[in-house]
Amino acid sequence: MPQLNENFLKLEKNYLFINIAKKIAAFKESNPEADIIRMGIGDVTLPIAPVVIDAMKKGCDEMGVKETFKGYEDSGAGYDFLREAVSGYYKSFGADVSPDEIRINDGAKADCGNIVDIFGNDNVILVTDPAYPVYVDSNLMCGRKIIYADSNEENGFAAMPDDSVHADIIYLCSPNNPTGSVYTADQLKVWINYAKKNNAIIIYDSAYEAFITEDGIPRSIYCVEGAKEVAIEMCSLSKTAGFTGMRCGYTVIPNDLIVKASDGSDVSVAQLWGRRQGSKFNGVSYPVQCAAAAVFTEEGLKQIHENIDYYQENARIIADTMTELGVKFTGGVNSPYIWFKCPNDMDSWEFFDLMLNKTAVVGTPGSGFGKNGNGWFRLTAFGDRQRTAEAMERFKELVKSI
Repeated sequence: MPQLNENFLKLEKNYLFINIAKKIAAFKESNPEADIIRMGIGDVTLPIAPVVIDAMKKGCDEMGVKETFKGYEDSGAGYDFLREAVSGYYKSFGADVSPDEIRINDGAKADCGNIVDIFGNDNVILVTDPAYPVYVDSNLMCGRKIIYADSNEENGFAAMPDDSVHADIIYLCSPNNPTGSVYTADQLKVWINYAKKNNAIIIYDSAYEAFITEDGIPRSIYCVEGAKEVAIEMCSLSKTAGFTGMRCGYTVIPNDLIVKASDGSDVSVAQLWGRRQGSKFNGVSYPVQCAAAAVFTEEGLKQIHENIDYYQENARIIADTMTELGVKFTGGVNSPYIWFKCPNDMDSWEFFDLMLNKTAVVGTPGSGFGKNGNGWFRLTAFGDRQRTAEAMERFKELVKSI
């Protein structure tokens, strides 16, 4: 009989959003006429930019012609035209990333979970809490030791390292999911120095970098000196350009990122990841990569930012509501997420049930992202403008009533 990887038994039985879906289904069954407004899952709602769709159609047309048909992409890292476009995008905001350091993927979530394949199971993993669940789950599946850096109200949900604690692999996310908080360049420099001191690697999730509006907030960890010696960065077009249903992103592993093998030899992390991907991943389809390249054109950036501006206005509406009600929150400025403290010191799931049953508005309980999320709640700005405004009117009535 095959043996199980019993590390999977250490996971919560259901993924956070499956539990939410079950609660919504039960509510709908009991309240079939309820007008539910969903502000929980971080999925986009606006259509993909026209210039991007045109590029994808052109790519599809090329697949139907013998002379331009594409099979396997030779390098497995993505077509040169897309990697060059991503490199140019990085350079536009001050990060020197070369095309050969970029690998195209089917979204940041897969690479965030799979990157651990190239690291041993004895590594100590440091995760800021609260955190995107994949960081924790992918390491629990391997039986690794996980330690936490507390993000909380006192530090603005921007955890900093403790020099007395050792870690080998560090997960950071800025702008943060779920809290919407951001790291400054100075704060990232502290993390980089900590990684160097511990001979550690930072896995940096920049999936929401396009939502940064304030000056002085790095769009990439590579905008900070020394990062290329210690950091892997992952980004996605899911929220930047609405690719949640098309699946495309990129991982950057600098050529300077070297680790020691047990025999003392130097090993390139980029080479190791390339070898892993060569065995387990066949790349992103040619039409999708054509669409992704169009995102980084002058017209593509203009069109995607029209959508981002729309979501940012939704975030402003939510944030203004919190301010009006005197509810403590982070996010909503450099992020599509608003992370607020539950009224009357309520538990996260208790408030989820109350809001669903009293207002038919769905959010995400903060405790689903870690122990420091308990008593906090996440709303997303990815919905329709009128529905967002309506949800906030319902929210006002609820908070005032309790």
